[in-house]
Amino acid sequence: MDDLMAQLDSRDQNVQAESATVLNDMQVNKAAATPPPPPTPQNDESKARARYKARQARKAAALAEQYAPSDPEADARLKKEADDEERMIKRVCDERGLEIFEINPDGHCLFSAVADQLAILRIIPPGQANYATCRHAAADYIHSQPDIFLPFLPAIGGEDAVGATSQEGLMTRADFDRYCLTIRDTGAWGGEPEILALASAYNVPIHVVQGGTPPVVIHQPFGSSQQGNATDKHVVHISYHRRMYGLGEHYNSLRPKRTLSETMKSVFTGT
Repeated sequence: MDDLMAQLDSRDQNVQAESATVLNDMQVNKAAATPPPPPTPQNDESKARARYKARQARKAAALAEQYAPSDPEADARLKKEADDEERMIKRVCDERGLEIFEINPDGHCLFSAVADQLAILRIIPPGQANYATCRHAAADYIHSQPDIFLPFLPAIGGEDAVGATSQEGLMTRADFDRYCLTIRDTGAWGGEPEILALASAYNVPIHVVQGGTPPVVIHQPFGSSQQGNATDKHVVHISYHRRMYGLGEHYNSLRPKRTLSETMKSVFTGT
């Protein structure tokens, strides 16, 4: 009797294995026979969302690198990338008579860098030159122009997220409102949407110097044809770093270079 039961169990297992193989072959054949979806043309809005998603992916990768096990080869590669980036940014700064003023890497760096520049340009008083002022300005401007900024902001959780609109996965209005509050009241990193908002809120071009191509990215106020040039003094200059401090994305303020006499005066007066 035991031998008979063992034979039956063995037969059941063989049948199950054969069935699984047949089902797998059917699924493979079905997938091979299914034509790929037709390509869809990319417009400016989808490109903007793609850039936003790429930035989010880079941020996640940067955070992952901080907690990854030490790898001498990877560390050496990152150091070289950081050195190359610093050299390229310094070259552009030298051409424009600028120097890096380092901003604290605390999540507010974009807003602190722009605030420093706005004070130098006397657009805002020194007492208001802080990240909180610029966070409020950016959030308020974005919130006042949903038709402009929604294309830059994919739905939270992706295009297939519950509650995404039918327009290729854009944020819902409720998510958009929450996004603006997050930018205003937390230490969330700012990026391209916030730079565009600050340029428009303060009606000043913002030039972002980076270690990539192009070396200078110009953000002008919405509805304005002014871009400013390399010698224009009424321009906000900030630098964008991907490898500085090994923390991923970071922004610094680019101040005009001081003469020797100005530097000596600063040493003795603390200004």
